[in-house]
Amino acid sequence: MIRKIVERCIAGIAFGGIATFIALTIMKFGHIEGYASEIWNHMLASFGLGIYFGLASLIFEMEKGSPLKKTAIHYCLSIVIWLIIALPVGWLPFNLLSVIVGILIFTIIYSIYWTGFYLYFKKVETTMNEHLQKRY
Repeated sequence: MIRKIVERCIAGIAFGGIATFIALTIMKFGHIEGYASEIWNHMLASFGLGIYFGLASLIFEMEKGSPLKKTAIHYCLSIVIWLIIALPVGWLPFNLLSVIVGILIFTIIYSIYWTGFYLYFKKVETTMNEHLQKRY
């Protein structure tokens, strides 16, 4: 279990690094200047979110609970952690309208990802069942 947690943390840091690299690339080609301390804060926040999402995926591997319950727990934790990170770093302005719009956009993106994973795993399930039927 410890090994799995460390692997997920490292994968999360990698995804956070990729997100930061994409943002820095946009800044470079958009000729947007930034201070090192500001970039450091954003990078740390990206790493933090990456680690969170890497670890939070373990929720779906728990044997107890329905997929709906696991998704609800993951979504609620994710939105809280994202807001805790996004507001102080400045990814989201600190006013009611911005927070509501941010939550709405987060929910739409979360739904798209969830649907993609659901369809992927349904396809894997179908393929596995077909292979099992061929064997027997």
